[in-house]
Amino acid sequence: MNRETKRLLQRQGQMEADGSPAQRRAAAPAVAARRRQRSSPAQFAREVRDELRQVAWPNRSEMLNYTTIVLVVLVVMTSLIFLLNFGFGKAVLFMFTK
Repeated sequence: MNRETKRLLQRQGQMEADGSPAQRRAAAPAVAARRRQRSSPAQFAREVRDELRQVAWPNRSEMLNYTTIVLVVLVVMTSLIFLLNFGFGKAVLFMFTK
């Protein structure tokens, strides 16, 4: 571990000045407090709805464009894999039959 890493860990509070690991005192109660605070299912549903309102949903023309692109790429990749599989299969059979 170099000096820069040690200094960074000291600034973050993960290492003492003598190089020993810092004691984690404040983190445990914060985690326990967060675990005790549970939201109700109704609150969860409201938060999910609020987050989904912020999503930039595509309109119909964008969706058709994306779907067309996906289908074209799917056909091209399937054809490429089929041709490679067919070609390598023929090559292996040609090598072993002679």
